[in-house]
Amino acid sequence: MSTVSQLSHDDNDPIVAAILGKKPVCCSARQSVRDASRLMRQYAISCILITEDDGTVCGIWTAADARKLDFSQPDTADTPLSRVMSSPVRSISDTTRLSSATSTMLQYGIRRLLVTDKHNRAVGLVTQTDIIRQQKIEFYLQFRDVGSCLNAAPLQLSAQLPLGDAVKLMQQQDVDAAVVIFADNNQGIVTEHDLIHYLAQQKNCHTVGELASRSVLTVDNTTTLVQAVKLLTEHQLRHIAVKQGPALQGILSFTDILRNVEHAYVDQLRTALVARDAALRTSADYLRLAHKVIDASLDGIMITDSKGVIQSVNPSFSQITGYSRHEVIGQSPRLLSSGRHQADFYQQMWRVLLQQGRWQGEIWNRRKNGDIYPQWLTITAIRDEQQQISQFAAIFSDITTRKQQEQKIHQLAYIDELTGLANRRMFFDRLQLSLANAHHHQHKLAVMFLDLDLFKRINDTLGHLAGDQALKEVARRICATVREGESVARLGGDEFTILLPELDDNTSLAQLSRRIIAQIEQPVNLHGQEFFLTTSIGIAIYPQDGESAEQLVKHADVAMYQAKSSGRNQFCFYQASAGQQNADELKLEQALREALKLQQLQVHYQPKFALASNQIVGFEALVRWQHPQLGQVSPGRFIPLAEKLGLISALGEQVLQQVCQQLQQWQHLALPVSVNISALQLADADFVSRLQHIVQQAGIAPELLELELTESCLIPEQAEQTLAQLTALKALGFSLSIDDFGTGYSSLSYLRRLPLDTLKIDQSFVRDLPGNTGACQIASAIIAMAKALGLNVIAEGIETPQQRGFLLNAGCDHGQGYLVSAPLPAAQITPLLSSQLPC
Repeated sequence: MSTVSQLSHDDNDPIVAAILGKKPVCCSARQSVRDASRLMRQYAISCILITEDDGTVCGIWTAADARKLDFSQPDTADTPLSRVMSSPVRSISDTTRLSSATSTMLQYGIRRLLVTDKHNRAVGLVTQTDIIRQQKIEFYLQFRDVGSCLNAAPLQLSAQLPLGDAVKLMQQQDVDAAVVIFADNNQGIVTEHDLIHYLAQQKNCHTVGELASRSVLTVDNTTTLVQAVKLLTEHQLRHIAVKQGPALQGILSFTDILRNVEHAYVDQLRTALVARDAALRTSADYLRLAHKVIDASLDGIMITDSKGVIQSVNPSFSQITGYSRHEVIGQSPRLLSSGRHQADFYQQMWRVLLQQGRWQGEIWNRRKNGDIYPQWLTITAIRDEQQQISQFAAIFSDITTRKQQEQKIHQLAYIDELTGLANRRMFFDRLQLSLANAHHHQHKLAVMFLDLDLFKRINDTLGHLAGDQALKEVARRICATVREGESVARLGGDEFTILLPELDDNTSLAQLSRRIIAQIEQPVNLHGQEFFLTTSIGIAIYPQDGESAEQLVKHADVAMYQAKSSGRNQFCFYQASAGQQNADELKLEQALREALKLQQLQVHYQPKFALASNQIVGFEALVRWQHPQLGQVSPGRFIPLAEKLGLISALGEQVLQQVCQQLQQWQHLALPVSVNISALQLADADFVSRLQHIVQQAGIAPELLELELTESCLIPEQAEQTLAQLTALKALGFSLSIDDFGTGYSSLSYLRRLPLDTLKIDQSFVRDLPGNTGACQIASAIIAMAKALGLNVIAEGIETPQQRGFLLNAGCDHGQGYLVSAPLPAAQITPLLSSQLPC
């Protein structure tokens, strides 16, 4: 075996020779920048070695060096390399370990190293990209998101900026890429590699916009580093734009990723202590590297013993906290406590750390000078050979700037600057979510539209400053009057809205309106004088007054003008037809009782299909009611009524009996059917035994029946009872799924405890795919979370091939919707099944 083979046989830390690819490309020192740029572009490399006439390497010129040139001069590409090269060139032996090469790069703040053989001949270059692709750190990279690696907002340049000025700004701010804003508000990107292409091709570019690429690869700031590296590699790019919602947070490069790779070495150190690997334990180079990485890390690092007593800290710890090494050694980390977190926060942290060996999250701590600041903290338990915890390693970074930027972006996008209330955009976002929730859980919601009466008098008499003061006081009074969960917003001027996401009856609306009117009637002190304000309020209710956000706000506005027309300082409902509504509801109640008695409700079946093949894999049972006189009655009307009247258990039992009888006929196909279960059914202590009896009577296997629960079933006050019921159902063989996932407010920590099999993505998110970025992000997040929890995932409401394609690419396996079939009676389903059976 050769020396190189022997030395490279180390999966944890290979030698540099084992990863070298292309041989170095060289240029004479007498050649020009243009010559070097052409070679760099020809060989797709980011640097070139500069040699003397005898072949001796005397310098290096990189893509980053291009930023130092004066692009305002037309002959800048003719500059001799001898004038602009970097010298001397940092070099390492080809037998150097990759970890040692990384340490050298971090120490000198460089991106690449010259590699020489034993005869001191140049055999290649090792770069940051090589290290990132070769290190075994995928486990680490998937637990850091790209947003946590950004240190500053991106440099943004107008497309009309002269190219020379743009390059100077990139050099001054030491960035290798910048965002270019075009006149049509589209965004592009210019990088140091674009400068190389410019120098090589002798383009005639006067502005940065002429050079910039209009194609920018973009990811959300929650994307993991491992996903970012994969995207960069697939697209053969070095930069990727990071967004936080609609706002651009920064540009991530391989340089940023390498800067964060140093975290991985703490985990390597823990592995060394646990595994007692003989090679790592005896390697002085590795130990020196570990110390260098820890000392050079921009993140604070703290090592404690098993009891939490601080044993060691690095220099960044002192820079961030203000405490010197001697002040904290022997102390408890409680020294840093901010007092913001309750005792149960730390108890939960230690519980996770001791159970899983790792805790990661956001925490607030206090500096020596008393300042409280946010940290992103990772704690790892280090175990000895007997698997007992011997130490804890904590890595943290100060995320103050990031939090401030997030807050600023949020304020600008969603908060009314004058009053601090939600603005129009946030109000409509909340209303859309509440409408989706109300639609799927079949409850009402209300929108109240408030306009101050004759408010223009204050602005005209006292000026706009006094008017602003009055608006702030009105906002305060409204917020003090509404209940928790009711959202107040200022749409603009003297117009306010209130969203009541769940509504029992109109009486509570009338009471709230009277309280608000009474509060606003109280005198307001402006410039030493008392002024009296009144307000007119319009009210619209979902679904009777509109089913979209725009309709409800419009109708509430119309009702507000009706209140003004009636004399102001009062409230008005958009439609006052309570008598007719009561009569209709009574008629529907009598018909529903009769339908249950005569078993007139029928079950239709909507196929569930594999997204990859459209093959049917199961069905969802959906109850339908065709009344002789009332016609087709929507489930959105009779199911809430059944719950209100206490008839939902009887209705659910009839559905289960029909489904089980049908499954008995289909059981040779072994296709499961899912049935929706209400919160009232689940709360019934006898539900499990009755369901077991129905299944046994039909003679079918419980595995053929899937029970779908909405998030509203997961009532916090009944958490333990619900968990016990679901555990019993699971033990009997029934499958369990969460329906309409993402529209409720259930705790994820609680969901994780439940014995679930499947998550169903709500059709309100599927409807906007793939054109709506928010819906795409939510759907992808649900799929990723389900996969992480080991759950199946199915999307409902798929109507287009584009929706199907997006979900399939995102990792969703199954779906249902009109793309394949509407819900059908069993008689129409059986032929459909026969057509899919093999011949």
